[in-house]
Amino acid sequence: MSAGVLAVTYVEDGPADGWPVVLVHGFPYDVHAYDEVVPRLTARGARVVRPYLRGYGPTRFLSASTPRSGQQAALGSDLLALLDALDLEAPIVAGYDWGGLSSCVAAVLWPQRLRGLVAMAGYDVIDVAAQREPQDPALEHAVWYQHLLQTERGRAVLATHRRELCRMLWRQWSPRWRFDDATFDRTAASFDNPDFVDVVVHAYRHALGNASGDPVHDALEARLAQRPPITVPAVTLDGASDTLKPGGTADHAPLFTGRHEHRVVDAGHALPFEAPAAFADAVLTVDAWTRGPVHGAR
Repeated sequence: MSAGVLAVTYVEDGPADGWPVVLVHGFPYDVHAYDEVVPRLTARGARVVRPYLRGYGPTRFLSASTPRSGQQAALGSDLLALLDALDLEAPIVAGYDWGGLSSCVAAVLWPQRLRGLVAMAGYDVIDVAAQREPQDPALEHAVWYQHLLQTERGRAVLATHRRELCRMLWRQWSPRWRFDDATFDRTAASFDNPDFVDVVVHAYRHALGNASGDPVHDALEARLAQRPPITVPAVTLDGASDTLKPGGTADHAPLFTGRHEHRVVDAGHALPFEAPAAFADAVLTVDAWTRGPVHGAR
């Protein structure tokens, strides 16, 4: 389906007239992260949409001239364009990693379009100015892959050994999750997208100040830099053994000014894979909170 600058491929489950939920995956994952979340939602009447992000799976750019940007404003804009293309009125959006980022960006920039939010981890909008400053050595160690991708050698590693690199990240970020080869291979096929390397490399180079953004998103990035609060009802999640978020994100609570609940789940970074019931329950909680007059309906 054409949506903004993309021809988006998505998976849809549940009744066509169900209450809408959009589940957004992260890096380096794809729509299969939610395979065990979806039945728990459709059983409660949800219409569940799972898009492949730019640079993943069958999703493609409509034009060769569109910058292969991975910056947060581009990801959030893609999500908004999909809501428009599918005519989804006031859905709940839920995600983790890049999916949490894009969902939080949409909640910040276009709150009137959403009924609610589920996000891992916390207020997941990138503080670009802070990101570009030296961090605690333990955090710098955890994001070693981001530093690798600042170099052309890193780009070559991702291009040549993408499956090996991504499998390593799965293991490091979710140290207690014992996924099998079939689970990884089902998702790894999405990394063969011709734009995967460009989008991923740009995402981390932009965040660390080593690549310019797409000028079309400059105004949105300026708004995000102000760190506006999230006003829609939200449940935020941390994985107790997520090595990317040492200490968790409970301290993000002041950035949520609507109804908000923070939960810690016995899982690593791939939380929908590892704890699908907990992820689904967070979505169902937001649905229960917002029943009745639709929050933010157009």
